[in-house]
Amino acid sequence: MSLSLYNTATRSIETFKAITAGKVGIYLCGATVQAEPHIGHIRSGVNFDILRRWLIHSGYDVCFIRNVTDIDDKILHKAVHENSPWWAVAMKYERAFTEAYRALNVMPPTYEPRATGHITQMIALIERLVERGYAYAPGNGDLYLEVRKLASYLTLSGQKLDDLLPAGDADESMKRDPRDFALWKGSKPGEPSWPTPWGDGRPGWHLECSAMAHAYLGEEFDIHGGGLDLIFPHHENEIAQSQAAGYGFARVWMHNAWVTASGEKMSKSLGNSLIVREILKRVRGIELRWYLGSAHYRSMLEFSFEALEESAIAFRRIESFLQRAAEYGEVKPAISGEFKAAMDDDLAVPAVLALISGWLRAGNTAISEANTSAICDAASKIRGALEVLGCDPFDAAFTADQASVSSNKKEVLDGLIAGLLQEREEARARKDFASADRIRDRISSLGITIEDTASGPRWSIS
Repeated sequence: MSLSLYNTATRSIETFKAITAGKVGIYLCGATVQAEPHIGHIRSGVNFDILRRWLIHSGYDVCFIRNVTDIDDKILHKAVHENSPWWAVAMKYERAFTEAYRALNVMPPTYEPRATGHITQMIALIERLVERGYAYAPGNGDLYLEVRKLASYLTLSGQKLDDLLPAGDADESMKRDPRDFALWKGSKPGEPSWPTPWGDGRPGWHLECSAMAHAYLGEEFDIHGGGLDLIFPHHENEIAQSQAAGYGFARVWMHNAWVTASGEKMSKSLGNSLIVREILKRVRGIELRWYLGSAHYRSMLEFSFEALEESAIAFRRIESFLQRAAEYGEVKPAISGEFKAAMDDDLAVPAVLALISGWLRAGNTAISEANTSAICDAASKIRGALEVLGCDPFDAAFTADQASVSSNKKEVLDGLIAGLLQEREEARARKDFASADRIRDRISSLGITIEDTASGPRWSIS
C-alpha cells in the first residue's frame, strides 16, 4: 500500500506521488509571533511533524519549510501595548514558540525563514504581478491583487466571489473591487517600512508565504500545510498570488483541525487559550505531545484537563512497559506491516493507538509468562510506532529532560520504597500476610505498582 493523503483542494484522499522521486518539499504556515503559543498553535506543529517523520521513515528526503511572520498588524499592536519595539516583541515570542516546539520534540524545520528577511523576494513577486497585469497601485502606496482576473480564485474553499465581504484591509474606495486584497501596504507614521518602486511600506500578510515558498521550494512543490482557519483567506490568497505569477505552487493541500474548548476554537480572543508553558507544569512534554497527536489530524480535539490527565496516565503505562521490557534485552524500533498500513491511510493515528494498545496487552502478558521473545517483539513494535509519532521515551530529546530531574530526589524515592519493600518481605517471611498486604496497599496508594519477580519485588510508577 502506498501513502494516501487527503487533499483539501480536491476534497478527496489521493495516492501521494512526489514531484521528484525520493524527495518531498513541504511548506507549513508557521507562527505570527505576537503572543506566547497555546496548544492550538502547537497542534499544527505536532501534526505536520508526524507527517514529516513518516515520509522520512518511508525513504523520502524531506525539505521542510516553516515560516515566521515577524511583521504584522497584530505584532505592531502588541508592541504598542507592551511599550516595546516591534522587532523585540517578535523576537521574544519567536523564542517562546521555538522553546514550545523543542519541549514537544517537534523537529526543527530545514529552513525557518522570517518575513522581514525576504522583503526583496516579495518586491520581486509584486513586480512580476504588476507586469502580468494582475496587481495595481492606486497611488497611495498600497498595491492590490485584482481577484476577478483569476478564474481559479476560491477553488480551495469552494466559495463564490460575489458572496464575499470586502477584504477590509484598506480604504475600499481605492480598490477596483472591494474583494481585492493588499499585497503591499503604504507606510504610516510610526510603523516600520521598506522602500519599493511604489513608495515605502510593508508587506501584506499573504505575500510572504508565496514569496518564501517560491524561494525555497521552487515554482511547484509537493505539500502545503496549515490549520483549517487558514484556508480562507490566507491560503486562497497565496494560491491567487502564485498562480497569477505563473507558478504551479502546491500540489497537495493539507489542513489540521483545531483544538477546541467547550466546542469553541481555542484562541486568545475567547479567553480560553492554554499556554504551552503553563500546561508543561502539569504534564511532561512527551505526554502533551502524545495527547495532541492522538486524534486524527483532520478531527477536532476537544481539550479538557481531565482528558489530558487520562491521556498522560495511558502513556505512562506504555512507558513503564518499555522500561521493563528493556530489562529482558535490547529493544530496537521496528515498523510493523499493520502500522505502515495505518500510517499510509492518511496518517490514521487513532488506528495506530489501537495497535499500540494491543501490543501493550500482549507485552504485559509476555512479561507475566517470562516470554522474552514475545516481550521484545511487542516492545519493538511499540517503539517503532512511537518513534514516528515523536513520542519514543528513549529519544534523546526526552531522556535529556529526564536526566535533568534531580538524581538526589530519585535516590531518596528509591530508598524509601526499598525500605517498605524490605518490611513487606520480612512480614511475608514470618507469614504475617496481613501486614504484608497492608504495606503493599500503602505503596499502591502512592501510585506505585509492585511486581513480584523471581529475583525479588520491583516497583514502577503506575
